[in-house]
Amino acid sequence: MTAIILAWDPDHRDGWNYAAAVELVRETGQSVARWTVAEPVNVPAGAEVWLLLRGRRCGLLGHGLVLSAAAPSAPHAASAGGPGEGSRAVVVAFDALLPPGDQILPGVLAETVPEVPWEDLSEPAAVLDPVLEAEVRAVWREFGPAQAQDPVHLVPGSYPAQAVIRVQANRHECSAEARRICVAHHGTSCAVCGFSFESAYGEAGADFIQVHHLVPAGQIGNDYQLDPVVDLVPLCPNCHAMAHLGVGTPRTVAELKQLMAGAGYLAGQTVTPEELEAQRDARRILEQH
Repeated sequence: MTAIILAWDPDHRDGWNYAAAVELVRETGQSVARWTVAEPVNVPAGAEVWLLLRGRRCGLLGHGLVLSAAAPSAPHAASAGGPGEGSRAVVVAFDALLPPGDQILPGVLAETVPEVPWEDLSEPAAVLDPVLEAEVRAVWREFGPAQAQDPVHLVPGSYPAQAVIRVQANRHECSAEARRICVAHHGTSCAVCGFSFESAYGEAGADFIQVHHLVPAGQIGNDYQLDPVVDLVPLCPNCHAMAHLGVGTPRTVAELKQLMAGAGYLAGQTVTPEELEAQRDARRILEQH
């Protein structure tokens, strides 16, 4: 997969409120920006992006993915790489942005990936060699964003994009206070399958569970007041992933229970492969009669 470095100079980038973008990533997991790169750099949709801060406080600042590559930009259009003909606009979804001052400094970058001219990158966009990209990813994993509170949520950029299944989450699901109230009322067992991390792993799993928003964020207004007891429900990571996987509107708790029942599983029970095969045999016999 293609990976590129986008060099951002705050003194020459108009119209991008970086502080607001950092906050948006923190709340929603994503901030989308239009970026302009000079020809002949080819930036296809799906390319990984590493954001490099230029200037006096140079450093590696963020990670994202190219959503789409647009047609050539109009001459003299303001952009990240500066105005001019022979440039192309791309849409980048940043999924990790370090707060100002927390960037990975050039000394660390030069020591670990010396082949990249971090402080002397002449172009606003540069294709990153796959071997070097793996090294940059390792640096990001070690010195970049801290591990999320939920250990099943990978830090963006820590692993190749093709190795990560992405599901949509919203800021209510990520809110520590909303989660606390939801769990205090509903408990820490999954509302679909009944799995309890504490029962399975003892003290190490105590109080761990994910929460899921029953109403998609896109279907509620900005003035909506969240009720953590009514609107949120505890789900284990498996059921939470299946609530979102492959659907625009998340599956309901009832639909997930129905899927599990149809597959031969009952909430709160572990079904062995032999038992599952016996259930299938019985179903086939019944269908023949």
